[in-house]
Amino acid sequence: MTERLNSAQPYALGLFRMVVGLLFACHGAASLFGVLGGAAGGGTVDAGTWPGWYAAVIQLVGGGLVLLGLGTRAAAVVASGSMAYAYFKVHQPTALWPMENGGEAAAMFCWAFLLLAFTGSGAFGLDRLIARRTPAQREPAAEQTPIAA
Repeated sequence: MTERLNSAQPYALGLFRMVVGLLFACHGAASLFGVLGGAAGGGTVDAGTWPGWYAAVIQLVGGGLVLLGLGTRAAAVVASGSMAYAYFKVHQPTALWPMENGGEAAAMFCWAFLLLAFTGSGAFGLDRLIARRTPAQREPAAEQTPIAA
């Protein structure tokens, strides 16, 4: 039983990565474009405002990269850091516990992305497709010399 669970681990991790990335990207899209219910007030964040607009860009881009499994570890580190910042600067000053301060999502995203930073993309990620290419496939084709007539 343990062997089957271990062999399924990359697939479970890949599905976890895709769900977390999609949900994170949805938060960014909602804040930037007003889709899916919009930002917290129902609208969008003003471009260039600190920290809301920058957080939304990190959410959209970082979530998209994690969803695709492209640069997963780097994107996950940035996303995790942004959620740690959100928790400690926005939520935690109002109350200690996430249930009291509304910071459950920030805390969960922070830890989920930290996990992905250490584990990588799992299955189904573009990172794996790129890494799987052989060195010969990465080199451009040799130029052909014209045949003299």
